[in-house]
Amino acid sequence: MIAFVLCKLIAGLEQKAISNIKNVRGVKDVYMTFGAWDAIIIAEAETMDKLSNLILREVRSTHGVQTTETLVTTNY
Repeated sequence: MIAFVLCKLIAGLEQKAISNIKNVRGVKDVYMTFGAWDAIIIAEAETMDKLSNLILREVRSTHGVQTTETLVTTNY
């Protein structure tokens, strides 16, 4: 399962936060953006539980991350 995680970062800590997030197992890519969100993270996990752990324990706990919104993909 793949998710797009929209991420708001704390000013001045963006580069360090992105660097740390890129090293998280399950994070496939990170894109810096302009606008309401500072970054889009592409994350992948086998199950919803593993995806939740990746986001809650790894991404959200990263120093410099202010808030996130997760968009989980689906097969239609």
